[in-house]
Amino acid sequence: MIRRLASQYGINYATTIVYMLQSTEYQVRPYLAWYRRVDNFGKVMKRRKFAKTMAARILRAGMVCGMLFQIGLAILLFLFGSSKDELVLQALGILIALASPQVWARMIIIPLWAGKKLITEPKHQKQIKASERIFRDHPGVKIAVLGSYGKTTMKELLVTVLSEEKVVAATPANKNVAISHAIFASKLKGDEEVLVIEYGEGAPGDIDRFASITHPDLAVITGLAPAHLDQYPTFEAAAQDIFSIDQFVGPKEVFVNSEPEAVKPYLRDEFVKYNSSSIGDWQVSDVSASITATSFSLNNGKDTLKIQSGLLGEHQVGPLAAVAVIAHKLGVSKKAIEIGLAKTTAFEHRLQPRQLHGGWILDDTYNGNIEGIRAGLKLLSNLKAKRKIYVTPGLVDQGVETERVHQEMGQAIAQAQPDVVVLMQNSVTGYIKAGMERAGFNGEIRIEEDPLEFYTNIEHFIAAGDIVLMQNDWTDNYN
Repeated sequence: MIRRLASQYGINYATTIVYMLQSTEYQVRPYLAWYRRVDNFGKVMKRRKFAKTMAARILRAGMVCGMLFQIGLAILLFLFGSSKDELVLQALGILIALASPQVWARMIIIPLWAGKKLITEPKHQKQIKASERIFRDHPGVKIAVLGSYGKTTMKELLVTVLSEEKVVAATPANKNVAISHAIFASKLKGDEEVLVIEYGEGAPGDIDRFASITHPDLAVITGLAPAHLDQYPTFEAAAQDIFSIDQFVGPKEVFVNSEPEAVKPYLRDEFVKYNSSSIGDWQVSDVSASITATSFSLNNGKDTLKIQSGLLGEHQVGPLAAVAVIAHKLGVSKKAIEIGLAKTTAFEHRLQPRQLHGGWILDDTYNGNIEGIRAGLKLLSNLKAKRKIYVTPGLVDQGVETERVHQEMGQAIAQAQPDVVVLMQNSVTGYIKAGMERAGFNGEIRIEEDPLEFYTNIEHFIAAGDIVLMQNDWTDNYN
């Protein structure tokens, strides 16, 4: 408590506050939740730096001016109070001065709220309404990609393969909310044959809103796991939201990753289910997975596809097979499908391999989930190495599932039997350790207090013959 209070009077306090707003994308609720958790404002900016945008500069200057005004008012009260009530006014002045950091950390929200309600939201609603007409009238096949994880990977795979013979447009990066869809729609030329649209469910009713605007013809549900649960009351509520997509495209046009256990209660017979062994009436065989590639065959009794990809792990077989079958359904030739899939490689921070000092690092530090953890650990377990090292800070956005998920994660780590496990000290470390101990882990456990220092000096940790799997990220706004 004392450290928190003292750190509010540091010279960089205003910069830290605006940095926190930037990191939460200027969303009030996540910012306030983070503000309440901080125990030292002098040690907030670790993973990133303050971005000196015009908006950030104005907010910082406004906050500094507000604090100086409040302190100036306090000085006036302290110096010019009458003798009769001098002590009262001096005490009040001291309190006003001391309260200025906390007051303006909250006052800074007011222009954000006003700007959002009076300017941003009306403008966005107008853009979104216009985009609904564009999507409705667009002649291309519209594919919605949704799920708890794997959306961006699936989207990029579809784009890579379909583009071999089709004119394809897709929402950029992980821009997956209504205003992002609207901006995407405004840039369409109208001659696209396929549109691939990523949905980012974050609150109840999101899928209904997105689908009502984008009018999808086909949907791919990439998986289900506890993730982004902050605004959903339960995991079941998030799952029901995701699977409501069948009301828009029809169940026979829904492709579902049936691998995760969490998906099974929501499957329907009409869905096209895909996994590492089959998709619909196509069967998978001859699977081979190494640290640099994955290959397999796909056969439906009439056609055979020989698939090779730079994506790593057997868990990638299902998504790759789904892309192949969707492309086949949309009329892409067998040769083009095979060529397109051969071009696919690991995406940045998603089981991305690189060599270092004769060892391998598998970078899987993009924001993760329990199913991705299991898939990465299975790959690590199957690979051969002199020493296997597993590195993680844990998972974010697990909501009410946090303790259960991290104990399951600890058990999965123990079952994969790495030689060394490196955990980053934070609020979930104890849960992971408890799960590992329950599963009888007897390897080495290291706890790192400074994650950035560890990752920066990873070259001093790896040796020839090692495989280091690094999973998930833990940004500054989590503790």
